[in-house]
Amino acid sequence: MDSSSSSSVVGLGTVDPHLQDFIEVETQKQRFQQLVHQMMELCWEKCMDKPGPKLDSRAEACFVNCVEHFIDTSQFILNRLEQTQKSKPVFSESLSD
Repeated sequence: MDSSSSSSVVGLGTVDPHLQDFIEVETQKQRFQQLVHQMMELCWEKCMDKPGPKLDSRAEACFVNCVEHFIDTSQFILNRLEQTQKSKPVFSESLSD
């Protein structure tokens, strides 16, 4: 084994901060997708009394209201995630070391 390959093996014991950030972002995406799924289930259960060929006006209004609340909630969550990401150190700082 030459010196270049042995030095790369030594680096395997440390956790790459970029990998940690990637995993955190992916975990947040997964949580968001679970939230979307739960919201859709709640809207369906709340608004759909009897499935039929057409929506009655009450069910339609309920779905519209539910979707609007969902959009507001999604926007809030995305803004919060964006603020969280902005508060973290910039990747380029760690690359210059």
